[in-house]
Amino acid sequence: MAPEPQAAPVKAAASSSRAWEALTPPLAEWILDAMSSMGFKRMTPVQASTIPQFMKHKDVVVEAVTGSGKTLAYLIPTLEKLLRLDEEIKRHHVGAIILSPTRELATQIYGVLQSILAFHEPSSAAMKPFDESDSAGTEKLSPSSSGPRVVAQLLVGGDTSTTQDLSHFLKYSPSLLVATPGRLLELLSSPLVKCPQSSFEVLVLDEADRLLDLGFREDLQKILGRLPKQRRTGLFSASVSEAVGEIVRVGLRNPVKIAVKVKGIDGGQDRRTPSSLQMSYLIAPASHTFPAISKILSALEPSPNKIIIFLSTCAAVDYFQHVLLSILPSPNRQSFTLIPLHGKHPAKARIKNLAAFANSSTPSILLTTDVAARGLDIPQTDLVIQVDPPSDPKVFLHRCGRAGRAGRKGLSVVFLQPGREEDYISFLEVRKTPITPLTRPCFDVTDEDARAATKAIREIVLSDRAFNDKAKRGFVSWVRSYSKHQASSIFRIGDLDWEDSGNAWGLLKLPKMPELKKWEGDKALGVDINWNAYAYKDRKREEVRKQAIAERTEVSITADVAPSPREKKQLKRAWSDKLDARDERELRRSKKRTKRDWEKWEKMTPAEREKQQELERMIDQVKAKKAEEDKLDTFEGFDD
Repeated sequence: MAPEPQAAPVKAAASSSRAWEALTPPLAEWILDAMSSMGFKRMTPVQASTIPQFMKHKDVVVEAVTGSGKTLAYLIPTLEKLLRLDEEIKRHHVGAIILSPTRELATQIYGVLQSILAFHEPSSAAMKPFDESDSAGTEKLSPSSSGPRVVAQLLVGGDTSTTQDLSHFLKYSPSLLVATPGRLLELLSSPLVKCPQSSFEVLVLDEADRLLDLGFREDLQKILGRLPKQRRTGLFSASVSEAVGEIVRVGLRNPVKIAVKVKGIDGGQDRRTPSSLQMSYLIAPASHTFPAISKILSALEPSPNKIIIFLSTCAAVDYFQHVLLSILPSPNRQSFTLIPLHGKHPAKARIKNLAAFANSSTPSILLTTDVAARGLDIPQTDLVIQVDPPSDPKVFLHRCGRAGRAGRKGLSVVFLQPGREEDYISFLEVRKTPITPLTRPCFDVTDEDARAATKAIREIVLSDRAFNDKAKRGFVSWVRSYSKHQASSIFRIGDLDWEDSGNAWGLLKLPKMPELKKWEGDKALGVDINWNAYAYKDRKREEVRKQAIAERTEVSITADVAPSPREKKQLKRAWSDKLDARDERELRRSKKRTKRDWEKWEKMTPAEREKQQELERMIDQVKAKKAEEDKLDTFEGFDD
């Protein structure tokens, strides 16, 4: 294996040298104006330490606590590099790439970038399309956009197609891409997108430890293979040291390591979280968790304005978004707005819900998964609650860091069940992430509180059978997530109190699972319910359910025995009929799409048709090239 690159450590800059004007080399006047107008009067320590090194053509590995200003620490030197080039970047050439693991973080970075570029007149005016009618194929810029400029493009999956992204790239020729790995790789696969040595300057990996994980490794290798080796590379994260063994794979050359940490109490070991963030834990049985959350929200002073509650799975969010508010005390129940967010929501819904929470002026709760754990800067987030500790211990720090940002006081609380889970406290201490018992606000949760919360949840579940379906899916997904926890010696399925957990979720009975085969407790959880009369609110779903009951009754009407093999085949045949109906619906949809495409084609002018054909040929080239690469590519890991 090649030796790990030695990173020269750099201490945080002294406060006396944190004026923007004190940087060497000096920043452009328009950037100074932008920082002043955006309210950034002085640099943070990580900015004062990173910007000079990055501007001096150094590779950097930056580890700083959450909310410390890492985004500006790489955006400013990247813009300076692109605008100080001797020659303007050619059309369809890329000068810099900023890579993020999630579309939410990429969108946030792009928003900050656009806010800065609004102060640079040539860049803000350069988003006008090129005049493609020019026979020479040269750019036609307005007088206001002449001179060096930076045009940025956001590349994230879900919101736009690869075809649309490529079309936008060819039209506006952006020099700076902010992207997630998958969509960036699709764009770079096009022969029309070029990253030559003469143009490409900077590669930034935000949340670098996540991008260096196994899940992104193959895409990252292919991306690096398309970029020139002679470039500046920056790795940024609150926990980049977690991936120190992987840094060599990115191709850094003698990088400067910059670490900005917080001194522990009484000169103890360094903390990896800001001093304004209080990280606490609460030991409580599962059934006491949600009553405790209710009491925290009621007793905390001042009353929190924005709260993020982390659950382990998407299905858990889908369920608790319907029942969580029911356990809040009556005065608070109407005052909070609950907003769900998880990775299986459509892209537009994710963007809409995140914006609704970020821009909310009234008390709001974001019920989410780890999709919101990293990098997102949501103003005025006062409280983070982790109902389930994350399966990946690295994520714990990032979850907590959604509160206590930029010097604002914040509180993070993680719930642990009595017993073996208490070892998680010392586990985090070893990882330099100490947590303390929650002492303020002071409150008690009684068994009566737990029973009242379970009753309130069940009343909602009983109002619609669809909620019971969501509850079962959510509970099963939570059990599977729990079983896959990386700290498996601490979080063990065998130690769970199944009855207490089922009551915590407000289940009407425990679902059938392999984990419960040997459990001899009351799977009905003491709930007596007529399942045949338990109905869906949705009329169509209820009709289907009643029809299924009638079919089962008809099959066994003559005797109180199980259906015969022939009767079982009839039931299976009914299911296959449903599949045939689904195929028929898909065929009808396909015909409608073909008809719409033909009508659209008929309305096009000859010039528009020619453009469309040219674009389709480009896409076909990209797909063919990618298919050929995938066929030939035998991934054997990065070179040692």
